[in-house]
Amino acid sequence: MSLNNAVMAMAGVMVLLSVVLAATVHPNFMIMTIVVGVMMLQSAFTGFCPAAMILKKMGFK
Repeated sequence: MSLNNAVMAMAGVMVLLSVVLAATVHPNFMIMTIVVGVMMLQSAFTGFCPAAMILKKMGFK
């Protein structure tokens, strides 16, 4: 799996997890969805992606 695909998969898992937590635990977990969306937007414009840096250190290429 490429680094780009891993970042997209990680973002998808985080969004789905936050929606499930918001529906079952507390609505404030929707903040997590907002944070993931904002980080994806800023990554698209700036090229800086903390998730990519973490995944790269884990061995994704």
